[in-house]
Amino acid sequence: MSNILFVFEGEKTEDQIVTSFTKHVFKDRSVITCAFCAEIYQLHRALADDGDLDTFSLLKNIPNNKEILKDFNRDDFAEIYLFFDYDGHSTLASDDALFKMLEIFDEETDLGKLYISYPMVESIKHFSDELDFKNLKVEAKENIKYKKLVSEEAGKIYLQFSKYTMEIWKSLLITHLSKMNYIVTDNYILPNQSFTQGKIFENQKEKYIEKDSTISVLSGFPIFMFDYFGFTKFSKIIG
Repeated sequence: MSNILFVFEGEKTEDQIVTSFTKHVFKDRSVITCAFCAEIYQLHRALADDGDLDTFSLLKNIPNNKEILKDFNRDDFAEIYLFFDYDGHSTLASDDALFKMLEIFDEETDLGKLYISYPMVESIKHFSDELDFKNLKVEAKENIKYKKLVSEEAGKIYLQFSKYTMEIWKSLLITHLSKMNYIVTDNYILPNQSFTQGKIFENQKEKYIEKDSTISVLSGFPIFMFDYFGFTKFSKIIG
């Protein structure tokens, strides 16, 4: 079985998500996870400084990954997926840089395919029956202490990834994909097609960032699932 490499911005929260994710939704696949341990904008800078740098070599040289990746080389991975935060309040944040990154990381069999969570990885659980998720947005360029906000606003059943069931995952997958569709097409329904990360960001920029300096809350994980399995197989998973 070919290995799949998941690359996360950090370690703790992302590791909890992928443990639950692979248990319930992404089963029977050989998934290796590692962390870049820095923001997407620092990855952009690293690549800009060395045009010949490849993703796997960069990751393998990060101290936190030496043990995880020591027995692997690039050919051991059929696909690489990167999951990063929008992090608009970062001192390095640049919408132009993010556009470039989405162009560079658009092929999982090459440098890797990038998925962005708006504003952060915790967006996957920023949901409750009381929230108007379709219209849920937050400040894009300010440090709003988003993790704390999510802990206060999210429904209790969504706070701990270790307690997620398949039913919770189904609910969140449907909700976030409906939101993706709404951001791009203004229709809050489960889509029958996916949209590129560049297209999603383009609409985030036009309808939110440039309009009132907000970002529409959206997780990259459900979109990855939709892309990976395709509409027909995904429909069976959530059926």
